[in-house]
Amino acid sequence: QGLPVLFKHWLKNEEVEEGRTAVLCCELTTPNAHVEWRKGDTVLQPSDKYEIRQEGTRVELFIYDTEAQDA
Repeated sequence: QGLPVLFKHWLKNEEVEEGRTAVLCCELTTPNAHVEWRKGDTVLQPSDKYEIRQEGTRVELFIYDTEAQDA
C-alpha cells in the first residue's frame, strides 16, 4: 500500500453571490488521488450544477448558479 493522501492546502471558505459560480479547490500530496466531494452525507456527482476538475494534485469543485442551500 502507498502513503496516505494528505492535504497540502486545505479548503478555504468562499463567499459568492446567489446565481454566481463558486469554486472550491484543494491541493493533495498525491497526484490523481480519488476524491469525493460531499455536502453532509451526500456525495456530489458531476451534473449541470456541479463540475469536478482534477489535474495532478489540484482538485476543484465548481458549483454553478449558487443558491442559499448550497452553503
